[in-house]
Formats: sequence, C-alpha cells, structure tokens
Amino acid sequence: MRRDLGIGITGSGFMGRTHAEAVLAVPGFRLVAVTGGRRARGLAERFGIDEEPDVERLVRRPGVDAVIVTTPHHVHVHDALASIAAGKHVLVEKPLATSVSDCDRMIDAARRRSVTLAVGYHQRFRRNNVEARRRIREGAIGRVLTIQTTMSTEASLRDGGGWEWWDDPASLGHVLNSAPHGIDLLRWCMGTEVAAVSALSRSFLTRAPVENTTLALLSFHNGALLSLYSTNLMPDPGFPGESFRLRIMGSEGLMDLDPFGDLKLSAGRTWRTVSTQPAARFLAADVPLSPARLRAYERQLRAFGNAIEGKASRIGSARDGRAGVEAVTAMLEASRTGTVIHLPDRGAGSEF
Repeated sequence: MRRDLGIGITGSGFMGRTHAEAVLAVPGFRLVAVTGGRRARGLAERFGIDEEPDVERLVRRPGVDAVIVTTPHHVHVHDALASIAAGKHVLVEKPLATSVSDCDRMIDAARRRSVTLAVGYHQRFRRNNVEARRRIREGAIGRVLTIQTTMSTEASLRDGGGWEWWDDPASLGHVLNSAPHGIDLLRWCMGTEVAAVSALSRSFLTRAPVENTTLALLSFHNGALLSLYSTNLMPDPGFPGESFRLRIMGSEGLMDLDPFGDLKLSAGRTWRTVSTQPAARFLAADVPLSPARLRAYERQLRAFGNAIEGKASRIGSARDGRAGVEAVTAMLEASRTGTVIHLPDRGAGSEF
C-alpha cells in the first residue's frame, strides 16, 4: 500500500525540528504544518510549510492525517486529545503525559475514535538496542539478573539550549524526560513489567523547583533488579560514554550497552564488540542534526505508518507510553513518601 500521510507537528523546538527532518526524509509522508512555540514561524519558513496559531486550527487543516506532538510534557495531553477528537492518528514524544490518569484519558479517546496513538521511544530503532534485545531474547547472557543504568545530561545544555521548560513544575522534573527511555528499553528487551519502585529525587538548583537528579531502585516481575541514575546537572565534559549506558549482568554472561557507542558482550574472561552505533549527540535546538541521529526517527516514522495501516510494528504503543509514565511517577512518589511503590502485573502484551 502506497502511503500519502500528511503530518502536522505541534512544538517547534529541538524535537519538533527533528521530526520535521524525519518526515521530509521518508517517502510516503508529507509535512503539512506546524504550531506552537517561539520557533514555529522559523520552522515553517525553513521547511516551506504553514504555521497555524493553535492545535485546534492545525487538526482542521485539509491534508493533515496524523499529528506528531513535541510540545513540553504537560501540554502533551491537550495536543493529543485535540488531535484524536479530530480523528487524527497521533505520535507523542515521550513521555506520553505527566500522569497515569492523563495517559488513560488519551488511550480511551483513541480507542473510541479508532485512531492510532503511539509514543516516541526512538531507542527501539537504534542499532545496538535492536541487537541487544535479540541477544537477550536468545539467552546470550542467560537470565537477566541486574542492570545498572546511567542517564546523564551536561548542565551546559540548560543555558541557551532551548530546554527552559525542564524547570517548569508542570513538567514534573527531568527524570520524566530521561527515564522512560531506559524503562521502555528494558521492558522491550526482557518482555516484562516494572514490579516495584523506590527512589530518592532531588533538586540541587535553588532556581529550579523541580527534580533534576534521581537515584532509583526498581524490580521487574521477572525478578531482575535495576539501579537507575538520572541527572541534567552533569558538569562538562561529563563522564565518557555515560550519557546513556546500561550494564547488564546475566546468569551466564555480561552485556555493556552504549546506545550511542558500542554493544559489548563478555566471552569467557574477555569482552568483544558485537555492534556499533555511530555517535548521535544530544544537542541544542539550532544545531545541525547528524544523519546518525535522524536514522532512528526515520525508522520510527515508518513504524508509525505501519501501525496506522494495521501492520506489524515495533513502535512504542500507548500502553508502552503509559508504563513509562507509571514507573517514573512512582519514582517521584516513592521519594516524596519514603516508601516502596508496588505496581500491578498486567502481563506481557503483544508489544513485547
């Protein structure tokens, strides 16, 4: 089936531009219009499309079949619900929303309107992660026992990088920006859900009233344990290779996964590299985007199209998006209350 899907985008910052570039690069998709954010007019001029004053006007445009939501986290639910109400398919940049209840509202609305609602988990489309999943599923390191995950962003990006909304209390905190990727990647690789969460979250900046650093411990229903470290205060130049790193201990071997570097497996007493992902740095909104970064978004867009057409797709589903929000909001609640938060076992769904 030949696609001809018109795409509208809400949000005009780094992610809005990233998705616009991806739409232009993938046959069968057309970039129609953009709305929202101080860069919207410039983005429209850059790509030769129209700027609309709001999402309600965007979704009424002829030729818009689907909407990609890239606005700040707390705006996701408004933009998605407006798009769904107009009968549009929706791809929401992670996180799906800022609360589980808002996720459920979006999921219910999409079900009623019979439209596709997906979440932007681009890590599913990076070479090393696909290979890591395959090897974990094949038992290359035995049963997964523990995972250590670091997700660190240099503090210099806070100044002039277009990320001021990180400090908006409505968006809850940085961990909701970073951790859903790690949570989803592990759910996807192991085929299991988060079972329990404990965490300590802090704001180490007096001008920022929201969380910017979290240390969390999580368990999965398959018995695996995860330690997760997330911060956006890392002094330059940061620890090499630690912007996103997963060290996985299995019952029969080890895996060192850098989604933006090398995937290594233990072989007896030595390590061997089994896959390499070209580096794709996390940059400010106006810095040119590298082809290595865009490839994952192009693959994700194709997968979104497959989902719309009812074909097999590894796109992050709305359920996957909800699971990430549930785990991260549990981290913040566990830190606030000093308790362990237990999550229900909903079983492995088809998205695994």
